[in-house]
Amino acid sequence: MTNEPTCPPPGANGLERKLGLFSLTNIVVANMIGAGIFTTSGLLMGDLHNPLVMLALWLVGGLVALCGALSYGELGAAFPHAGGEYAFLSRLYHPLLGFLAGWVSFFVGFSAPIAASAIGFSEYLTRAFPALLAPGLFPGPGEAAVMKKIYAILIIAVFTFIHTRGLKAGARVQNGLTGLKILLIVGLVGAGFIFGKGSLTHLTAAAPFRFDFAGIKTLGLSLMWIMFAYSGWNASAYVGSEVRDPSRNLPRSLLLGTAIVMLLYAALNLFYVFAVPPAQMEGVISIAGLAAGNLFGPSAGTVLSALISFALFSSLSAYLILGPRVYYSMARDGIFFKSIAFVDPRCGVPTRSILLQGGIAAVMVLFGTFEQLLTYMGFSLGLFPLLAVFGVFKLRRSGRSVVKLPGYPVAPAVYLVIGAAILVLSFLRQPAESLVAIATALAGVPIYFLFRRASRPRA
Repeated sequence: MTNEPTCPPPGANGLERKLGLFSLTNIVVANMIGAGIFTTSGLLMGDLHNPLVMLALWLVGGLVALCGALSYGELGAAFPHAGGEYAFLSRLYHPLLGFLAGWVSFFVGFSAPIAASAIGFSEYLTRAFPALLAPGLFPGPGEAAVMKKIYAILIIAVFTFIHTRGLKAGARVQNGLTGLKILLIVGLVGAGFIFGKGSLTHLTAAAPFRFDFAGIKTLGLSLMWIMFAYSGWNASAYVGSEVRDPSRNLPRSLLLGTAIVMLLYAALNLFYVFAVPPAQMEGVISIAGLAAGNLFGPSAGTVLSALISFALFSSLSAYLILGPRVYYSMARDGIFFKSIAFVDPRCGVPTRSILLQGGIAAVMVLFGTFEQLLTYMGFSLGLFPLLAVFGVFKLRRSGRSVVKLPGYPVAPAVYLVIGAAILVLSFLRQPAESLVAIATALAGVPIYFLFRRASRPRA
């Protein structure tokens, strides 16, 4: 007898098709609802100064995400493989573009959000329980900062271990965490409007927004932050190799998950405005805690901070499911380290890829701050989805579309126009951060050719 977990052997392609619609939708929802919705609304109000404009932008962001989900649903049904944009761009255009999408995902798409979610967890946890900042392990003024990083790295290690035990176990944990997160948001919003002492007059208590060129640039930057909060609408496309009946379940999970999150975001932002006057919202990162404190008293802010810290588990867990599948696919195609393509014969998951993902995220926690990670992610996450959505037109023209979803050609066109406008306006508003994101992508070009050269069979 042995106590080791017994996992089914992997399928012919190395990964088994186990995920159904429920688990896929949970992955989409969990990947979307993360640090963004709990931190950005106060920052947005600091630039916009108008709650109606902010709510309208959240609605626009949701519609853009739905247009992207329609496009990715069609792409995912045609190419049901692990890797997301890597799989799509490699097959639609050229392996180099696919590699660059995976390269950016390695640093920005998954490692940085895992690190950001872990840091967000430690920030909210220590806000709720300040005694955790000074256990006496590192006496001195820097102990609080060190303990925050330790808690963040520990939670990354815990979920990395969970997801190396097998997809079924990881999906079960993921489903439970996502359900708790949705209950938290619904319960918070419902209690706020039923029992809280807020006012909807806050919607009109603001200065008018000026739609001049400076205002338009502000709108573009604000939408970029909002699209970061919506990032994850394409999540189930990254596990295409493990989806049952992908032509049916992939599109449905993308659309259903995005629609659920869009409704939750609208309700949560209306809750913020109901609870907090616009002037008090400006620049506040922990906006959910402030809103709960205003409506229910100071102790409610402490309780909510603790709940949000655990809600961020779900996002961190989802990123650790998705990211490693990208690097696994790249390694199988010979353009990443070959050892990363290893699939555990007992559990049927790419364990080395998962461990690498967790390790990179832990390093980012060690050397980065929450604000730096958010700034770095914003521009980068909008680049390659534009190319993937444009690929829907190519897919239709070539006759390779397996499932023709409604909305074509309007949905992909809307995503392309608004997505490109957001990037241009964000570049004009914050050129330094945007150039760093572009440089990260371009740095992958020589790396690609090195891997290709190394993978060629010797004469």
